[in-house]
Amino acid sequence: MTDNLKGKAAIGAAIGSAAVAAALLYVNKRKKKAEPAQPGPIPSGEKPETD
Repeated sequence: MTDNLKGKAAIGAAIGSAAVAAALLYVNKRKKKAEPAQPGPIPSGEKPETD
């Protein structure tokens, strides 16, 4: 009976580890998309002309 419990515990730990890894990958992917892209500096150093 203890062998059966050890097997179930190992399977549960593997599933839990995979779930944590997937959650971390998902959060990191979302975090990168949320950052706004900023334009680079103007090459000539002049202020941009706007209307």
